[in-house]
Amino acid sequence: MADLREWATIYLKGVAMGSADAVPGVSGGTIALIVGIYERLIAAVTAVDPDRARRVLGGLRPGGRADARAAFREVDGAFLLVLGAGIGTAVVTVLSAVNRLLATQPVATYGFFFGLIAASAAVLLGDVDLSTPRRKAAAVAGFALAFLASGVAATALGSPLPLVFVAGGLAVSAMVLPGISGSLLLVVLGQYEYMSGVVARFVDATGALALGDGADALVETLPPVAAFLLGGVGGLFTIAHAVRYALSRARAATIAFLVSLVVGALRAPLVEVSARLAESGESWRAAAPRFALAGLVGAGLVAVLNLYSATIEY
Repeated sequence: MADLREWATIYLKGVAMGSADAVPGVSGGTIALIVGIYERLIAAVTAVDPDRARRVLGGLRPGGRADARAAFREVDGAFLLVLGAGIGTAVVTVLSAVNRLLATQPVATYGFFFGLIAASAAVLLGDVDLSTPRRKAAAVAGFALAFLASGVAATALGSPLPLVFVAGGLAVSAMVLPGISGSLLLVVLGQYEYMSGVVARFVDATGALALGDGADALVETLPPVAAFLLGGVGGLFTIAHAVRYALSRARAATIAFLVSLVVGALRAPLVEVSARLAESGESWRAAAPRFALAGLVGAGLVAVLNLYSATIEY
């Protein structure tokens, strides 16, 4: 019974992480710090390597099962599976809800995201040290990359499967970094609204298929969902390792780059709202109160989380 309670607790912590990372501006890594599993998560992720992966897959052969179980324990596989199940449950649920909000209340929804991102940037700026030219250059590069990408991604890039794959890798790898939101990177790449819609349709199609319908919608949404998940798996065990390596070799410059990326991404919600207002014919003056009020709610949520997470450590 004790083991069951432990795994249920880990699953619920995964739900909390997934819920946070499904909205731009709130980091699943920060939630991992708050609930006390961040170090275990990093240890498990960085323990995965090609050799251990081959040993686990070797369990498909009868003679390799003992070694596969040993390799699975070495990477804390049960922890990763249960935590991943919680994260996946929350991401699907939250993205489905966000998809409906974007369809009905886009200005307020993007205003909420703007507040989340702005408050997260304000919190993270306290960790930035720009005392050297190298760190200043990293900060400028991060800001410019996010600012420019936020202006062109949604209109110029579309959502081809290779981009969805890359977006999945970046978004999921960001989950292991306190303060950096995976969904924020999706917004910067212009893929957040697209993927929230795909996930919502995929869930609806799966439910319909169980009732004997929905096969066409499932076939339509399966390729982007699969591309995103494959990118996420690859990103978690490659990009995440690269970022951790950069933090160990050039911590201050890497933090300056990452935090400036968040600041530059503030353009993304504004671009999205401007596009929606242009379609509807509503002016910014009329929409501003809804946008600002939702932004204050988002900023307040980050402030509350920051009270619990205290100083973010990388």
